Amino acid sequence: MRATMRLALLGAGAALVTTAMGATAARAADGGSGNITIDKVVVNGGKPVVVGATRVVSAKVSVTASDDSGIAETSYISAWGPHPNYAQIWDDEITCVKVSATRSTCTGTLTFDPQASTGFVGNSAAATWRLATLVSANDYDYIHRDAATTFKVQREARLTTNASPEPVRKGRTITVNGLLSRADWDANKYTGYARQKVTLQYRKKNSSTYTDVKTVTSSSTGSLKTTVTASADGYFRYRFAGTSTTATVTSTGDFVDVR
Repeated sequence: MRATMRLALLGAGAALVTTAMGATAARAADGGSGNITIDKVVVNGGKPVVVGATRVVSAKVSVTASDDSGIAETSYISAWGPHPNYAQIWDDEITCVKVSATRSTCTGTLTFDPQASTGFVGNSAAATWRLATLVSANDYDYIHRDAATTFKVQREARLTTNASPEPVRKGRTITVNGLLSRADWDANKYTGYARQKVTLQYRKKNSSTYTDVKTVTSSSTGSLKTTVTASADGYFRYRFAGTSTTATVTSTGDFVDVR
């Protein structure tokens, strides 16, 4: 009965298409029947999905829906980035748990593989993605949303800091070098992130708080370099606030012994 119901709902509200790599839910117009509602959709706890150069990343998705007869299933959850990027969860990978007699939360896991040949294709995947889903009720009501929510997929960033010389006399010049790089999904490696604003921060040896010192712009290769005057023992670090396509990152603090 469940399979028959699912096919009927798909035929009425959301098409399916078969690709060379298997079946995936097609983009379809919003639709539905009855009084079923989608109440809440959360991807990755509300945070951007940050993907490195090679490692597969998983992101939990939860869809909460209500109907007076109770929720039967979520037939699929599809994530769509700029063409041809997508990620897919089918019903046998989705677990639904009752919140009450009329409401359930259905969860599944999207996967993002930067080395895949389909689904996640190069640096164009760093963008705002749309989440589509089809949910059905026990009385055959159903609802399909092509953009139940949106979320960001971002390139992972890396950042280093090296302050020298160490030790250094008080009043002398400290040179702080660093490198800002980010995942390149076209080459599956980390490459320098050029012409980006990065903040140099400092905290005294016995303090727990970093303060901003100055803003430094990365070079054409992502390298960072600036100078400061030695005043007291402490730690220097760089912090990058991120961009729409690249995640925020903060380097490890580098200690300088001032004598």
